[in-house]
Amino acid sequence: MDKSSPYPFYFKLSNILIGIIGFIFIMVLGQSIIAPLIFALIIAILLNPLVNLLTRKKVNRLVAICISLMLALVLIIGLIYFIASQLSMFTEALPQLKQKFLSMFNYAEDWVSKHFNISSTKIDAWITAQKKEGINNSTSVIGATLSTVGGLFVMILLIPVYVFLFLFYKPLLLEFIHKIFPADEDRTVNEVLTEVKTLIQSYLIGLLIEAAIVTALNTTGLLLIGIDYAILIGSIGAILNLIPYIGGIVATLLPMTLAIATKEPIYALYVLILYCSVQIIDNNFIVPKIVASKVKINALASIIVVLIGGALWGVAGMFLSLPIIAICKVIFDRVEPLKPIGFLLGDNMPTMNIFKKMPKQ
Repeated sequence: MDKSSPYPFYFKLSNILIGIIGFIFIMVLGQSIIAPLIFALIIAILLNPLVNLLTRKKVNRLVAICISLMLALVLIIGLIYFIASQLSMFTEALPQLKQKFLSMFNYAEDWVSKHFNISSTKIDAWITAQKKEGINNSTSVIGATLSTVGGLFVMILLIPVYVFLFLFYKPLLLEFIHKIFPADEDRTVNEVLTEVKTLIQSYLIGLLIEAAIVTALNTTGLLLIGIDYAILIGSIGAILNLIPYIGGIVATLLPMTLAIATKEPIYALYVLILYCSVQIIDNNFIVPKIVASKVKINALASIIVVLIGGALWGVAGMFLSLPIIAICKVIFDRVEPLKPIGFLLGDNMPTMNIFKKMPKQ
């Protein structure tokens, strides 16, 4: 306990807990406003070097921002078109896949009935009850889906506007940040801003390169195994792989399920071996060489923040969780009272045996 502090420990702890609860409440309540702003800020930082390059080539700053934004939109639209074209091929085979899944389900029902001594009538009755409950809840599910799609559409429209404004008002925003801190802290503020900018740029560019390599590895392996829709499944797997730990598991289960439905069960094992091999290559060679940055977050903190991000903002929160916590760590490492939290988030294991510091009982 800090004896120089006039407040007791429980008072400070209560303030911290109230602050955390208030922060979570604001994040949940302001999701539709805050999430697009964060996405736009990250994209703006990523496009900033291109804007600076064009302005050094004597291009008007406003024109440079528009060119950079248009190039980014073309790349994103191209990626969406590619995935949509693959999905259209997948939807054409949905009737056949549905029939295969139904046959597989009937086989599983017979197996459960035989090995667990449960009559097929009871299983069918339970399935019928679940269907009725699903139909009763379908209205709320459809409403929630439409609300989510509407929110996503609004976000897609707002993000380019926010990116443009962030880039255009960059000098104003930087000057504002300097003004809210004392003049003697200018050096520290500059260091934090530079490190955050470098972190986001290197991290996102690294992620894009990693996603391209993982897509190539997944697709090539699935084609060699003979799994249908290898390009689509490989691309989705690479995108899901951007979500730490959890995304890799989901990305593996998807092609395994498709292999069981369309091939012999042994093909699911082949897919598992393929994706485990890709994960080993990704974790030991691709990530350390391409994605690794100066700020490293340990596995425990990564999983916790991904789960919290998913609980607060869904899939968008999962994607944003690591960049946000990495930025927080940069700030924590520069602020003296917050350095212990920054140390806790990092992956620098202390070499000293902590138990030697503990007094003997």
